[in-house]
Amino acid sequence: MEYLDQLNPEQRKAVEHTDGPVMIIAGAGSGKTRVLTYRIAHLIYAKGVDPFQILSLTFTNKAAFEMKQRIENLVGLEARNTWMGTFHSTFAKILRVESDRLGYPSNFTIYDTQDSKSLIKSVVKEMKLDDKIYKPATVLSRISGAKNRLIGWQKYQNDPYLKADDEAAMRPRMGEIYERYQKRMFKAGAMDFDDLLFNTNVLFRDHLDVLNKYQQRFRYIMVDEFQDTNLSQYLITKKLAAAHQNICVVGDDAQSIYAFRGADIQNILNFEKDYPDLFVVKLEQNYRSTKMIVDAANSIIDKNKAQLKKNVWTSNMDGEPIELIKTTSDNEEGRIVATTIFEERNNKKLNNSDFAILYRTNSQSRAIEEALRKLNLSYKIVGGLSFYQRKEIKDLMAYLRFTVNPMDEEAFKRIINYPKRGIGDTSVERILVAAYEHDIELWEVVKNAMSFLKGRAANSVADFATMIKAFQIETERKDAYEAAESIAKQSGLLRELYSDKTIEGLNRYENVQELLNAIKEYVDNEENEDKSLGAFLQEIALLTDNDQDKDTSDAITVMTIHSSKGLEFKQVFVVGMEEDLFPSQMMMQSREDLEEERRLFYVATTRAKEKLYLSYAVTRYRFGRLLNCEPSRFLEEVDPRCIKVNKKASSRDMPGAFRKEGLPGSEGRSGFVGIKRKPQSRMPTQKKIHTPSPDFKPSNTNNLQAEQLVEHPKFGFGKVRKIEVEGLNRKATINFEHFGEKTLLLSFAKLRIID
Repeated sequence: MEYLDQLNPEQRKAVEHTDGPVMIIAGAGSGKTRVLTYRIAHLIYAKGVDPFQILSLTFTNKAAFEMKQRIENLVGLEARNTWMGTFHSTFAKILRVESDRLGYPSNFTIYDTQDSKSLIKSVVKEMKLDDKIYKPATVLSRISGAKNRLIGWQKYQNDPYLKADDEAAMRPRMGEIYERYQKRMFKAGAMDFDDLLFNTNVLFRDHLDVLNKYQQRFRYIMVDEFQDTNLSQYLITKKLAAAHQNICVVGDDAQSIYAFRGADIQNILNFEKDYPDLFVVKLEQNYRSTKMIVDAANSIIDKNKAQLKKNVWTSNMDGEPIELIKTTSDNEEGRIVATTIFEERNNKKLNNSDFAILYRTNSQSRAIEEALRKLNLSYKIVGGLSFYQRKEIKDLMAYLRFTVNPMDEEAFKRIINYPKRGIGDTSVERILVAAYEHDIELWEVVKNAMSFLKGRAANSVADFATMIKAFQIETERKDAYEAAESIAKQSGLLRELYSDKTIEGLNRYENVQELLNAIKEYVDNEENEDKSLGAFLQEIALLTDNDQDKDTSDAITVMTIHSSKGLEFKQVFVVGMEEDLFPSQMMMQSREDLEEERRLFYVATTRAKEKLYLSYAVTRYRFGRLLNCEPSRFLEEVDPRCIKVNKKASSRDMPGAFRKEGLPGSEGRSGFVGIKRKPQSRMPTQKKIHTPSPDFKPSNTNNLQAEQLVEHPKFGFGKVRKIEVEGLNRKATINFEHFGEKTLLLSFAKLRIID
């Protein structure tokens, strides 16, 4: 067991303690992936556990693939037999095997966000509702939030609080849309991403024999990034581990930043309550960053109250202090960042790929991109339009999907008249209405078009059905690539694209060829036992953003902080360190929100290996207006010994708080000693401070309405202007007597309703 000698004492404890519940708290850069890899290898090699009985859940397929490769290097090809993948891909595999228990076909389609929005748009239109009020994105967010909390449409419609929320948001028929959306997907033999987890919970709840089967199969369960799990994911893993209790969760509460996706930090904070005999290991040695960066990150996260305490340290070199850059505008911020990268790259012989620029919101990229282009610096935007979201790719994928699952309504609507075959919107509506009214599958109507349509459209639909039947025969006989290539040609799609000789047209044609290349690569991969078109479609449907093929050329990475999690770079620039931008003004209504923003800052800080820059602008264009900005409160929280003012920022432009001062170990260097503000910059003047009433006691705000009078312990008395609903959150906009208008999350705001 020589591999164990490569681990530090705490890592070794985490690897060797294999039985019973284990929680590994893995600080940033602490070698978490190595521990997970070695732990699985140790189970197979030293403990003799059958790889088929090990389940390892990750948040990206890429992470699972890399781990499996590393384990294979340690224990050989046996590693391939472990169940390893994302929550969605793993449970999609189980659902395909057990689909008949839930009434789904085994080849069910997985809808992406665009498919779901399109279906919701159709439902809203059929119900003759205002699509400006029932926006597809808003409706989908509401439904997704419900599913993540395991609230089905029946339970949703019977919940008086959800009903009150929808009525307050002027969307009283949300529950009915949810019902129709689910029934239409079921009829189409489709699930959305949230259904993969929701339906797994239903499967295990209603079919105990199935649950018992998988409990016995998975004797050892490991969950990576446990701080990012939602209620649905948490309950699945808890049920699966109930028989043997051999569950190991790995995570870092300090990097829990996905509450907006439904992640619940309480899953990791309260894990010990579920398992009183829990064995806890803390991986606190950071191998990634310099001591200066580690100390700065510790000083930031130390301000959070809700956390599992740990002392992250490093034996790496001290490194350079964090540089603080103050600029006059967002455009100047972009220019200074680009210039600094240009100089650092040349002076230190670095590559473009050694640099990352991180921001809080995507809208900040414009000024950065312009500055990088002016200096001819190569860059890539992470989180741009995915290859699989391009129209021409979606078109061919729809042909492939409908061939495999001819109940797929969204795929049908996309391809029925593309390329044009004389089938108008009216005929398409008649087909869909016929399926709905006669309660039969869409494919039955298409196959028997002559019974439901007349004239030229009937003939065209009949010809379309004949073509799809031919595709289905080919799909049964051929592998995914041969079938897809034939479908691309015979459908007329390739010919349509090839006839467009514009630059854009040629790009679209090349993109389709690239998709066919990807399918060929899938077929040629020996690890993929199932070479069928259906298997390929499932693989693609389950790709996460981090799994998409990235441009591997030498380029500066530009992305949101959320997208950067799990990555590392030699030099990192965190731009837009301003109040209301970072922390976001939407995340300052409660301590919980603010602490999540602070964790986001911690994540940004710990992406840097050698050098970290923080920048802010005095003025910035936002929402079409030039706004004056003040430095982020987070800058005050960084240990002043770890930070200095960038010399490029003129000293005469610096506020009084920035001054030259020799610091211990940094004699003669610019120092940073905190940011002092005028009292009115963020705190009200003394005369406005409110003293709560003697009988102050927060009221139940579930039924709070506009025009009601309320009291807040800090802001005083005010009148409710309006109630809004986002996802499952209710917000109240209140006009306070001395503090003006504030928007508060009612789940956190402490309000006394004045009768």
